Amino acid sequence: MNFLESLAQQFAGKPIDWDELEETLIRADLGVPMTMRIIKTLQEREAWALLGIGDVIKAVREEIARILPRDPSPIRRANGKPIVVVIVGVNGTGKTTSTAKLAHNLMHARHSVMLAAADTFRAAAIEQLDIWAKRLGVEIVCGQHGADPAALCYEAYQAAAKQEIEFLLCDTAGRQHTKANLMAELQKIKRTLGKFDADTPQETLLVVDATTGSNALSQAREFHNALGLTGLIVTKLDGSGKGGIVVAIQDELGIPTRFVGTGEKLDDFAQFDRKTYLENLL
Repeated sequence: MNFLESLAQQFAGKPIDWDELEETLIRADLGVPMTMRIIKTLQEREAWALLGIGDVIKAVREEIARILPRDPSPIRRANGKPIVVVIVGVNGTGKTTSTAKLAHNLMHARHSVMLAAADTFRAAAIEQLDIWAKRLGVEIVCGQHGADPAALCYEAYQAAAKQEIEFLLCDTAGRQHTKANLMAELQKIKRTLGKFDADTPQETLLVVDATTGSNALSQAREFHNALGLTGLIVTKLDGSGKGGIVVAIQDELGIPTRFVGTGEKLDDFAQFDRKTYLENLL
């Protein structure tokens, strides 16, 4: 059951209890600011005492539609140079798998792709991405366990430029957003890649798990402050009856959801579509 269906069921046939409605909207991960705007919009209507659940659902849809971009942001071009996408996130969000899925998605659109295994802290992560690279049939640049990830990304960019590869996807180590030293290492990767071109990397995408709710907003806030995120990859959107975190992050931080993962298969990954989200997930 999606969020609006559960909302309709919860409030059907009874007067609106504002405290209960507020709690329900916040539990759906829409965020406090948006929740308060929806409540205020409803309470400002002259006939608010006669409101039914249909009015509430309409107000929620309208507010969400107002916040979410109408068209997905295209990945920025790089004037013949490799387009670099740095993929970041905390442990356990599906970051390495999302990197592989994004590669598959780009290849399906007839783009050439190279992978950089910049998660050098975990030997298993290097092996995992190498397995994906072989499965996809793309080249991968790997380093030794414990190698400098910034140096590896620098090397990977040189290789991608030499081979005229269109997209270089850099999978970085999962890290807690509260650890300043680990965030500083990501900043070093961005600075190192910036030596090639002021616009490189063109994209810095944060992978968040839709089921983690408001904690995903905290992650986005810290990573954005440190790196200047250009978008989100939201995983496990199929396993969340809420998914409102997409809206809360867009509302507070202005970071659009660029891609969504909805399953385990390579094809269970797509560009974020506002209409589909509004119809199916909320």
